[in-house]
Amino acid sequence: MSSPPLTPGAFQERLAVSRETLERFRAYAALLIKWNRAINLVSPKSLEDVWRRHFLDSAQLRTYLPVQPTPAVILDVGAGAGFPGLVLALLDCGQVHLVEADQRKAEFLREAVRVTGAPATVHAQRIESLEALPVDVVTCRAFAPLAKILDLTARFLQPENHGKQPIGLFLKGRRADEELTAARKKWRLRLERFESETDSEASILRLRLLSLGDEAF
Repeated sequence: MSSPPLTPGAFQERLAVSRETLERFRAYAALLIKWNRAINLVSPKSLEDVWRRHFLDSAQLRTYLPVQPTPAVILDVGAGAGFPGLVLALLDCGQVHLVEADQRKAEFLREAVRVTGAPATVHAQRIESLEALPVDVVTCRAFAPLAKILDLTARFLQPENHGKQPIGLFLKGRRADEELTAARKKWRLRLERFESETDSEASILRLRLLSLGDEAF
């Protein structure tokens, strides 16, 4: 039997967010439902449990962000409806760059940032054309197979990118093992894997690209 939909109150309690933050998420949810009638942002069925399927699923990445003295710079690739990047921005995880090539989705993201006041910048372009910038974390969800993601984001994830040691933080489904096998044929990775809180068949990959001489595991 499937679990009943997660309520806004349960989401607030689980993440220990303020009332103000919860209201921003409510505004985000309302905007998502409204816009989804016109453009395909997410599966309509998933909106029946939006607080779990999209908000909590994205928010769980907060646990795996690097601990550092300054706010993280997060690059969310293929941001779509804002998952996970906009959720992390609303949780004050750092300054988020949302990269989305679909102009209609980018328009939605701009409106969501405006309505919620999230600390995020929308880049309405393909990741290949985005100027290199120093980032701490690269995220994505339901965007592409891992090998393709690494091909597209390697210049941001390279060790010592602008003096940083970036990590990739990726939500992956049941094909994670297959994707890892393919990615390791080209990339040397230091990988950690964690169980998803919201999907028994999904996992979270936290990885670094390695330089020659670094030990992979």
